[in-house]
Amino acid sequence: MAVPDYQTIMLPLLKALQDGNEHLLKDIYKQLAAEFQLTEEDLNEVLPSGSQKTFHNRVGWAKTYLQKAGLLRTVSRGRFVITSRGLEVLASNPQYINIKYLTQFEEFMEFRSLSSAEDTEVQASTEVHDNDTPEEILEKSYKRLRDELSTEILNTVKQCSPSFFEKLVVDLLVAMGYGGSKSDAGQAIGKSGDEGIDGIIKEDKLGLDVIYIQAKRWNNTVGRPDVQAFAGSLEGQRAKKGVFITTSRFSNEAKEYVKVIEKKIVLIDGERLTQLMIDYDIGVSEYEKFIVKRIDTDYFNDEEI
Repeated sequence: MAVPDYQTIMLPLLKALQDGNEHLLKDIYKQLAAEFQLTEEDLNEVLPSGSQKTFHNRVGWAKTYLQKAGLLRTVSRGRFVITSRGLEVLASNPQYINIKYLTQFEEFMEFRSLSSAEDTEVQASTEVHDNDTPEEILEKSYKRLRDELSTEILNTVKQCSPSFFEKLVVDLLVAMGYGGSKSDAGQAIGKSGDEGIDGIIKEDKLGLDVIYIQAKRWNNTVGRPDVQAFAGSLEGQRAKKGVFITTSRFSNEAKEYVKVIEKKIVLIDGERLTQLMIDYDIGVSEYEKFIVKRIDTDYFNDEEI
């Protein structure tokens, strides 16, 4: 039979984990391939880009969506296990598991949709319509892939150790042109003892000005009192500029506060942090590149000069 779509793969994939043990992804490939009776030709089918086997790609997406719904979790690279929720789902003997089925889980809905009205409007603009041009479809698909990558990065960052979070912030700031070298930036930034880091970093390679950095690996919303305390700490650090980084969100009051104070403070929430990581290649690597070409009308101009 042909390679099944990723939604068809979801239920068999979850059933393959029902013993509660950790499983390697490579073993799951073999088990599912046998269940779907895939031929060597089926297994060797690749995506149009030629970058990955179609079957592996679809199993990967099925795994991603099940994980976002909390039905399985990754233990380590290439190794994952079913969760208690996943076992409960199997105990209910569902006839199928697909995107519609997964919408009953809050975590999955948070993954699929952004919470604020503004972000919801942006997401709605990524829906593909029949009258979209091929270029519009490509751009919207890119936007969706980038948003899903951003969500995955943020979830991973929140699970990292404080020391790794410190390294991540240093790597990002240096990639953006701050701090001079990784050594200089690493020495200027230290742990604050509350799941965060703080320190002073050079604004440019010559150190003509300094920026006070505070970064907190939090889940709770950062309110105005936290930002106001940060603004006050700039005085003691002899800094006029500051950057407050968090893996969560800033309250509206906090955002309004930085607009009216004399000091320049930039707020970077979890979403913006991950977007910057993608832009500056921190924690990500290039997977595929597409070049879109258009006709060169000048070439076909046959008028005599």
